[in-house]
Amino acid sequence: MKFGQLPDSADVDFSFIDTPIETRELLNRNPVAERIKLHIGLPKFNKKDLAAIYPAKVKEELTCYAGMFNAIEFNATFYKTPSKDQVVSWKNKTGKEFLFFPKVPQSISHYSRLLKTREKVIAFCDAIACFEEQLGSAFLQMHDNYKAKDAERLVNFIADFPMGYPLAIELRNESWFERLGQENHFPVMEPIFKAMQTKGMATVLVDTPGRRDVLHMRLTTPQAFIRFVATGIPEIDRQRLDAWAERIREWHALGLQEVNFFVHQQIAAEIPLYTSYLKEKLQDIS
Repeated sequence: MKFGQLPDSADVDFSFIDTPIETRELLNRNPVAERIKLHIGLPKFNKKDLAAIYPAKVKEELTCYAGMFNAIEFNATFYKTPSKDQVVSWKNKTGKEFLFFPKVPQSISHYSRLLKTREKVIAFCDAIACFEEQLGSAFLQMHDNYKAKDAERLVNFIADFPMGYPLAIELRNESWFERLGQENHFPVMEPIFKAMQTKGMATVLVDTPGRRDVLHMRLTTPQAFIRFVATGIPEIDRQRLDAWAERIREWHALGLQEVNFFVHQQIAAEIPLYTSYLKEKLQDIS
């Protein structure tokens, strides 16, 4: 993911804002689970990108990936809605505990920009339903230039989205993240948060070096969906993951039930796999 990447992240302030009161109140409505459900993965499974961690003669890439991780941020669905047969084929290459998190097609988010998309949405939902119990959550990522002036359109899209299909939403344009007064209060986003909470949709939290404003820390469900963009500097990235482990523990104590954490990093022999690092940090509560 190129969004928010910087050529040099050494001087970036990676500190988190405090957990918003709205997130605390939402989590407090849930019982504190002994252990959270933890799903950790990458945004790709092809041999070209993962050669450093795959066996030399891997035959089935997705099967190999699913043997190493328990979830995937599934970008293949972004380019077009897959057929039901294709979804079943992907599912059958993985184990029953493995979860898919498919991205909503760009024909809905980027080209149609949420206008007159009902048929496309139904086709997408019908297809991903074939993941059955291995469907984690679909996620809608809006284009960087989708602005807050079109908030009503997004609210309507949320209201019309079919029930029974889990969805998380990521917004990127700066206009959504204006703060008035409180550091951790986002008034422009409030109608969106309320609409999502009503429908049981999750927010996508993006932790990327060059756009610290998007990391709003608002949860609208007791599940956290986190996309982490590495700097490529192991010392810094481990400190950032330490901070995430601490924040997840804080949320777990309040009532967090599930974490879906996807790492965007360079995969190379000389760079540690950050998914393993975070999993170890959270092994006593997951």
